[in-house]
Amino acid sequence: MLEQLLIFTRGGLILWTCKELGNALKGSPIDTLIRSCLLEERSGAASYNYDAPGASYTLKWTFHNELGLVFVAVYQRILHLLYVDDLLALVRREFSEIYEPKRTVYNDFDETFRQLRREAEARAEEFKKSKQMVKPINNIKKQGQVQKAGFDKGSKKSDGGLAADGGDGDKVKGRKLENGNSFGNHVEIEEPRMTGVVNGKENTSSNITAFDVSKLQKRTKAVKKTDTVVNKGSNLDPKKKVTKKNRVWDDAPQETKLDFTDPVDGNGNENIEVVAADQGESMMDIEEIISSDSEGEEDDNVQKDSKPEAKKKGWFSSMFQSIAGKANLEKEDLEPALKALKDRLMTKNVAEEIAEKLCESVAASLEGKKLASFTRISSTVQAAMEEALVRILTPRRSIDILRDVHAAKEQRKPYVVVFVGVNGVGKSTNLAKVAYWLLQHNVSVMMAACDTFRSGAVEQLRTHARRLQIPIFEKGYEKDPAIVAKEAIQEATRNGSDVVLVDTAGRMQDNEPLMRALSKLIYLNNPDLVLFVGEALVGNDAVDQLSKFNQKLADLSTSPTPRLIDGILLTKFDTIDDKVGAALSMVYVSGAPVMFVGCGQSYTDLKKLNVKSIVKTLLK
Repeated sequence: MLEQLLIFTRGGLILWTCKELGNALKGSPIDTLIRSCLLEERSGAASYNYDAPGASYTLKWTFHNELGLVFVAVYQRILHLLYVDDLLALVRREFSEIYEPKRTVYNDFDETFRQLRREAEARAEEFKKSKQMVKPINNIKKQGQVQKAGFDKGSKKSDGGLAADGGDGDKVKGRKLENGNSFGNHVEIEEPRMTGVVNGKENTSSNITAFDVSKLQKRTKAVKKTDTVVNKGSNLDPKKKVTKKNRVWDDAPQETKLDFTDPVDGNGNENIEVVAADQGESMMDIEEIISSDSEGEEDDNVQKDSKPEAKKKGWFSSMFQSIAGKANLEKEDLEPALKALKDRLMTKNVAEEIAEKLCESVAASLEGKKLASFTRISSTVQAAMEEALVRILTPRRSIDILRDVHAAKEQRKPYVVVFVGVNGVGKSTNLAKVAYWLLQHNVSVMMAACDTFRSGAVEQLRTHARRLQIPIFEKGYEKDPAIVAKEAIQEATRNGSDVVLVDTAGRMQDNEPLMRALSKLIYLNNPDLVLFVGEALVGNDAVDQLSKFNQKLADLSTSPTPRLIDGILLTKFDTIDDKVGAALSMVYVSGAPVMFVGCGQSYTDLKKLNVKSIVKTLLK
């Protein structure tokens, strides 16, 4: 049974709901659909499943893009109602005829809806009956095919037997071809058989499959030649030691020192320099300026991408259409421009699945809209995609950590940040960058060395702590990281530290024991922020990493409301040039904002994500 059907504008004004279906919905499925699906550019999906305590709903929707209307139907997931799509299409058609922009009450639509519902249900019943009638016929056909196949196999076996007895099988086949019939009304075309050497005589057809020995001899000679070349080159003088020369970039003066490790005194203690004051201002506090030089280039690229569309239409018709405007955009009109956009996004390292979903969502938002005069379809699609990307990448909540730190300070408790991620992405290094940025804003920081798994992890963090002159809480290796983090938070509370930065071991998303340990750490300590540290170099793997991290944290948590990833820290952003798609993939999959971007090796190389710059690069 249908639970609810409502019509509202894209601005959120509810125009009509079915009073007959006045069932109180459990939870808030409509709000969740708008937040999680429509605003997140996932409207290309066929349906949305919503789970509430005591109920599971399926929501289906359709748009009238020209009028800016949304039609949503809600029903129990267990029912599988066949008429919902048809009903939505009928309601969309009828309501669009009576819709007026200034009108807000449509009580007269109730009777129309009853008729449309009866019509849709009747169609669904007819479809069911026709399906049931078709099924037995298909089964009879299949049985006939099985029997026929079995008979054919039998005849083939008998033919083979005859051939084995003395070549009579060939005669039988010859007769079949002359008559043009076989027992099963099946004409059998005899394929030329490849025979090898029989009684020392080679058949003419064996040349096709015979192995060419001369080619093998040529290959072996070529391999021998290459071996001799390698051997000649390897006869170097063993006395001469090969030393690596320093590379000089852009006529810069040569560096005399290549070893930048910290000096050690006579007692074996490292003399670590204090560099907190020498590094300067963090890039987090410097506003990034975007140049608008490449806007003309983007326009040209769009024009090039829409060439397949231009080939289909003549010069006069396309010119007339651009002046007069197109009545309504259809899916076929959008496909060439969307395909070009999808390819462009994938070249920028966006995961294929996400590029496809984005294009589907943009197509759903444009289908049925009227094209304005003097406007190309490609530029309309480009503008819609740009708007969608800005909406996805813009954080939906405040990401001002300094404000949250001061709020926690007023409550006399430390602000706890846990850094998680796969191996080798730069968690410890970027933790130190975040610590340096917080120190610049007069926030007292303490590090917690909870990577008790990797050799050298505690020493690495200790080095950063000495350089930045901040305290570190450590318990060595082979300890429970959840207990170490808990003790670190208690120590920070006693010492009056404002922020605790918890370093964790790198783990692959499929490693269940380590994911269970991480889930325990988060559940036991309830941090204020869970930061996923990911590389900007990854493409499709970003989707797998984040979705599985979130899934494991949810599945392995003992809490009824498990904590998931709150934010993303993108590392190695300086190595990717214009391949910035990983940022989009990660945000789209998790819904978490990119809070920090690591773009170098020094403590100052940490900045905010510039959404406009990323969108511009993606569509360039």
